[in-house]
Amino acid sequence: MPEKMLELEDYHFFYGQIHAIRGISLHVNRGEIVSLIGGNGAGKTTTLQSISGLLGRGGSGEIRFLGQNIEKMKSHQISKLGIAQCLEGRHVFAQLTVAENLMMGAFLRPKGSRQDLEYVYSLFPRLKEREKQLAGTLSGGEQQMLAVGRALMQHPTLLMMDEPSLGLAPRVISDIFRTIQKINQDGMTILLVEQNSNAALQIAHRGYVMETGKLVLEGSAEELRGNDEIQKSYLGHE
Repeated sequence: MPEKMLELEDYHFFYGQIHAIRGISLHVNRGEIVSLIGGNGAGKTTTLQSISGLLGRGGSGEIRFLGQNIEKMKSHQISKLGIAQCLEGRHVFAQLTVAENLMMGAFLRPKGSRQDLEYVYSLFPRLKEREKQLAGTLSGGEQQMLAVGRALMQHPTLLMMDEPSLGLAPRVISDIFRTIQKINQDGMTILLVEQNSNAALQIAHRGYVMETGKLVLEGSAEELRGNDEIQKSYLGHE
């Protein structure tokens, strides 16, 4: 049986009186890319931020990572367990250099960072070329590379990515998704939130479809790509 790395069971989250996450249950097996797709406001980002502890502890239900219930843990504790998140919008430190941004990702483990830095530069040679350049002067695609690289510098067990293709040109999107696939092939488990459903399902092993805080469909990526409703609603097919 595959090892379940991450599990959510009957998880709910409220923003005040707004029931944003409505009893979802999902899992991510070790070694998988699992894609969470859906429209704006579906609850995808809230789900990721609930897992990483960025929203505080206003939820109910269970979030388990490697068998441990982390639902009541703080974000820095969750990070130490091996969960890293690339936030939507990249959020690089604009006034720091590329190299400084990357080292910020390793601040909890500075002694083990050299090998990870070399790995990041092998994935993104452009970052090596610009390591002394201020992050705020990079292009959008380069900033996305930097955001991914900074998360990898944490040396996580699970990498969560929120809309990595947002605002990027088609060619850059292709490069980013090829790199995500390469990271997974190198052993990283990935939970991917992405509105570009077609690109996400091309590289994912499995997927979940989310609407208004609920999971409405799940299956292998191949099954979801072949589903008529998914094709009409999310893949742009008639």
